[in-house]
Amino acid sequence: METTKRIVLVGGGSGGHFYPLMSIAKKLYTGSNTPPELYYIGPDQYDGDALRSVGATFIYCPAGKKRKYRSLLNILDALKTLWGILVAITKLYTLYPDVVVSKGSYTSVPVILAAAFLNIPIIIHESDTRLGAANKLGARFARHVAVSFEEVLPFLNDNNVTVTGIPVRDELLLPPRPNTIESLGILNDLPILLVLGGSLGAERINQLIISSLDELLPHYNIIHQTGENNFDVTVLSARELVRSNELLDHYRPVSFFSDVVLLNDVYHASSLIISRAGTGTIYEIALHGKPSIIIPIPESVSHDQRTNAYAYARTGAAIVLEESNLEDSLLTAEIDRIMKNEAKYSSMATASSHFATTNAAEKIAELVLKTAETH
Repeated sequence: METTKRIVLVGGGSGGHFYPLMSIAKKLYTGSNTPPELYYIGPDQYDGDALRSVGATFIYCPAGKKRKYRSLLNILDALKTLWGILVAITKLYTLYPDVVVSKGSYTSVPVILAAAFLNIPIIIHESDTRLGAANKLGARFARHVAVSFEEVLPFLNDNNVTVTGIPVRDELLLPPRPNTIESLGILNDLPILLVLGGSLGAERINQLIISSLDELLPHYNIIHQTGENNFDVTVLSARELVRSNELLDHYRPVSFFSDVVLLNDVYHASSLIISRAGTGTIYEIALHGKPSIIIPIPESVSHDQRTNAYAYARTGAAIVLEESNLEDSLLTAEIDRIMKNEAKYSSMATASSHFATTNAAEKIAELVLKTAETH
C-alpha cells in the first residue's frame, strides 16, 4: 500500500524561483497514485492562486536578505534569518516531511539549514550557470542537485548531480490558438519582434526600443512588454516620437503578460525576441525555437545574467549585446542582420530549438518521489 508522502517546497522572492517550483509541484500532484501532501514555506505566498492550484499549504517562515553592499539592514536581516531557522526547525519537526525541495533565493536559507539539522533529505535546483549563494549553501547538505546548464558542473564535486533543464509552466508547451495576434490589433503580415524586459520591465531597453521605432516600425510589428511601472511613460514617449498613426499601429505595448496562455501565443507568433537574460525567459525562448538578442543586466548589478547570456549564445541561438555599449543604431543593425539573412536566421532558430528540454519538471518530480521512498 502506497503511503502519502509529505514534501516541502521552498524558494521564492521572484517568479524565476517560484514558478519552476509550481511546475514541479504540479507533476508531483499528478504523477503519483497517491498524491503527496505539498507545503510551501516562506515569508509570503508569492502567488496564492498558484499554490492552491496544486493543493499546496502555505506555512509562514521569516527570512532575511543578504545584500551585497554595506547596510544596517544586513544586521537586522541576519537576526531575521536566525529567527527563521528556529521557526523552520519547529515547523519541519512538526511536519517531518520526506523531502525538502529548494529553488534557492534568500527565502530558502532557514528551511535548508533546519532540514539539514533534522536530517531531512534535500534536493535543490539551480537555474543559472553558477550556483547562487543560497544554493551554494544548500549543495553542502543536498541529497541531489539538479542543474540547468552543464557549465555549473565543475563547481559541484558531488556525484548526485543531474542536468535537467528548467521546469516551465505547462501553458508554455501548448500549440498556438488561432486569431490571438489579430486580437492584439496586428492585422498585417510584417514580422513580429517581441521585447521582454522582465516582470518589472527594463528602463534602458524601453528607451532603446522607443528611440528605434522610426527605423523599425516600417518593417516590423513590435510587441513590447514594458513593465507595469513603465507602461504609461513608454506609451506617451512612443506617441510623441512617432507621429504617423499608420506606423503606431505596428506598435503594441503591454505592461505585463499575466496571461501565460497569451504569452505562449505571442512567443509562437514572434520572429525574433529581444530580452534580458533571466534563465527562465531564455528557456521559454528556446522552447519556442526563436532566435534572440539578449541584453543582460550589467555585471555590476548581476553576474548571473551575463554568464547565462554568453552560455546560451555559445550554442548559436542568440546574440549578446552589452547594455553599456548599446545604441539604437546597433540594435537596429543586429535585428536586420538576423532577419534579412535567411541562413543566419535558420541556424539560430535550429540552435534555439535544440537547447531546451520539455520534461525538466517530470525529471525533478521523479527524483523527489524516489528520494521520498528512501526516507
